[in-house]
Amino acid sequence: MTTDATGTTGGTTATDEAAAAATVTDRTVTDEAVASLAGTADPRLRELLAGLIRHVHAFARETRLTQQEWEKAVTFLTRTGQTCTGTRQEFILLSDVLGLSMLVETINGDRAAGATESTVLGPFHMTESPVRELGADIDLVGGGEPCVVGGRVLSRDGTPLPGAVIDVWQADGDGFYDVQRPDVQPPGNGRGLFTADADGRFRFRTCVPSPYPIPTDGPVGDLLRATGRHPYRPAHIHFIASAEGHVPVTTHIFVAGSEHLDSDAVFAVKPSLVQDFARTDDPSLAAEFGVANPFRYARFDLVLERS
Repeated sequence: MTTDATGTTGGTTATDEAAAAATVTDRTVTDEAVASLAGTADPRLRELLAGLIRHVHAFARETRLTQQEWEKAVTFLTRTGQTCTGTRQEFILLSDVLGLSMLVETINGDRAAGATESTVLGPFHMTESPVRELGADIDLVGGGEPCVVGGRVLSRDGTPLPGAVIDVWQADGDGFYDVQRPDVQPPGNGRGLFTADADGRFRFRTCVPSPYPIPTDGPVGDLLRATGRHPYRPAHIHFIASAEGHVPVTTHIFVAGSEHLDSDAVFAVKPSLVQDFARTDDPSLAAEFGVANPFRYARFDLVLERS
């Protein structure tokens, strides 16, 4: 340690070192937040939270996030949570429109060649589908174009899977799910839980789905308007197929020729899932299926990978 001409002591004191160590920077905040997780018993939870902290902090640094912007983000997320109900999941909707749902599905949905591709669950799988007999009509309100949907549930080697369970849900002919308009649609409209027959076959009657907008009366709608995006999804029917000894698949079938196939608001379209809903003029087939002739007929197989 030295003293200069003014009598000031040079060098570094213990006080100086303590002050330097106590200086908070954008980097030390991140390091301390990650270090605070050291006692987390679940290693996967520790990994996920540490990664979240690092990436969110990096986002704030990269964009030079302001205090006002942070407050608006907190308000937006608060509103998103407040919009959720027992029949509405605004956070899933937010994840969908940001592409996060489809990204997670893609990361985890790597299927062997020939297996049905997966896609997003969507925000409307909110209630249990009623158990229905094969061939039953899930369109309880009418108003749409009659349609028959059917096919088989198969293992990837082509073996039929008798007893496979097929969970189905879709919007009505006006583009609304039962939970969106309970005053118009009875509970369970557009939904059905079917069990494949001894040959792995399934079939149900419904109406041809139509393109529809996702709900825009909440914060997700505000986000879409602020970014100049449309809220529409192409026409589709949701499926979850499961069978013993096989990996379940959550998927859609999309109506070939539907609007918005190339601009789905939730990024969920895969070419292999686009199916032809062919116009059929066959009186004997209509009589067999119990529908008026002519009608639309979509036939496809759900192919599962062994677990």
